[in-house]
Amino acid sequence: MGGSPHTRAYPPAPRDSVPARPWQERRRRGRAWLRPQMGRFCQPPFSTGTFQGGSRCSCQPSALQLETSVEHMQQLAAKVCVTLKLAPPDVCQEATRLFGQDVVTAWVRSILRPAEICGLLVGAQCGHWDIYSSWNVTLPEAPKPPVRPPVPPPPGAPTARLLFLTDLHWDRQYAPGSDPDCRDPLCCRGGQPQGPGAGYWGSYSKCDLPLHTLENLLQHLASAGPFDAAYWTGDIPAHNIWQQTRQDQLHALTTITSLIRKYLGPLPVYPAVGNHESVPVNAFPPPYVPGNQSSAWLYDAMADAWQQWLPPEALQTLRLGGFYTLPLWRGLRLASLNMNFCSEANFWLLINATDPAGQLQWLVGVLQRAEESGEKVHIIGHIPPSHCLRTWGWNYYRIINRFEGTVAGQFFGHTHLDGFEMFYDEETITRPVGIAFLAPSVTTYIKLNPGYRVYHVDGIHPASSYMVLDHETFILNLTQANQPGAVARWQRLYGARETYGLPVAFPEDWNQLLDRLQADKRLFQHFWYLRFKGHPPAEPCGDACRKATLCALRTGRAADPKLCQTFQLPFPEIQAWWRQQRFC
Repeated sequence: MGGSPHTRAYPPAPRDSVPARPWQERRRRGRAWLRPQMGRFCQPPFSTGTFQGGSRCSCQPSALQLETSVEHMQQLAAKVCVTLKLAPPDVCQEATRLFGQDVVTAWVRSILRPAEICGLLVGAQCGHWDIYSSWNVTLPEAPKPPVRPPVPPPPGAPTARLLFLTDLHWDRQYAPGSDPDCRDPLCCRGGQPQGPGAGYWGSYSKCDLPLHTLENLLQHLASAGPFDAAYWTGDIPAHNIWQQTRQDQLHALTTITSLIRKYLGPLPVYPAVGNHESVPVNAFPPPYVPGNQSSAWLYDAMADAWQQWLPPEALQTLRLGGFYTLPLWRGLRLASLNMNFCSEANFWLLINATDPAGQLQWLVGVLQRAEESGEKVHIIGHIPPSHCLRTWGWNYYRIINRFEGTVAGQFFGHTHLDGFEMFYDEETITRPVGIAFLAPSVTTYIKLNPGYRVYHVDGIHPASSYMVLDHETFILNLTQANQPGAVARWQRLYGARETYGLPVAFPEDWNQLLDRLQADKRLFQHFWYLRFKGHPPAEPCGDACRKATLCALRTGRAADPKLCQTFQLPFPEIQAWWRQQRFC
């Protein structure tokens, strides 16, 4: 496969050196610039010198009144954006205009104290910022049932095929032949290219997909079945987050939903809410935020668009908070989570980050009732658990531990890459109790082939575990598809059991694979190639990159360094590598 014209050859052997990180220098310079700007919001005493020897800064809340600070906050944010060179000036201006009103509303209603505001903007030297302090969900008093290790289904037992789609990111302005290397955060939308223009089916650049590519995928899927169900975990609109309106997002929602119904027909499709569905991006206020700033405009539209697939009880909680549960098959229940309520990018959580919408406590109730009735449960969502706010992620980890005999599968997207996250028992941190599968994106953003996933799960029979037995990843290779006279051909990239030699695909099998990936660098490089859907970065994954990646695979618990101690790499450096690999 390394010499195939359909995919890029395997990357060369890893290097031990750590690449330079220009963003760190930009952040240092940006903070140095930001400190004196705080004078616009902070009344004396506010120190703008070096934060040494216990120097203090103090902000007065009167300087952050909504009526007078929206414009100032927009100006400050735009200057930070330009100074750090996060985007061209016009993009910075449009983005801050779009975000300003909602961000300041959340800011003013937040439980931040003045010193915490300074700590948030300037850093820990200026004040302690602990807005996301610890809290716990209540687990049932009923004792955890005895652990029964999963066993493979008997020969001849039925299996089910689950189609998994995530991160479609339709760009309405995608223009074949346009500039794929522009200065904006999203390209292939116009302008004269300096070299080859944007491909007809997509481009290896910071570009999303045209509608004809998504329609071609759905046409292919109509004949690639049969499938027993489809999980669709969100992110429908493109990455032009500085230009979007509610009307744009709703148009994307209804257009793609209609195409899925057109080509997949009666196949039941079960969606989850992505972080790009709202406007501004990542803005998902909890249900207690009323009026025009609430998310009712989005959840109601989703309920209307998806009512063909979801029963009335599921539509009720979807309208409330973007999550739902329903019986899928005999003995199997689905829980679709709104993972935006765990996201560090959701600025509405500044108001209160304690179990927004009561979703985790609701999940405990769903799992407890399933345990009592002998059901298994699949959990789907967009943002994977390890990307969540620390306390939310740790509570989710506790829930998976308590209900390890009930949760049969966890399925997420968001990263655009192929991966997984392990869950271990909380007592010894050694016994695998679950795994969250992270499927690759349909979109090419950034420099990827389009792709989708098919999960093979234990099917409907009396002793079914409903666990994943295998999975396959399919891609559209753009190098081949964009050749003159070529046609789009979706092809199988790999199967998990075949490629990695897994006995089945239970959590223990993936845990053993992690040990092999850590010991065998050549096997890891093959994993790295597949992680990027057959088109990995030109920069090889050296020693620090490999350790950071393995650490990310080992822990489904947010910001937990315990499982990464054997890599002998400082955890902050590991986290920096994680941020570099986020395209979402």
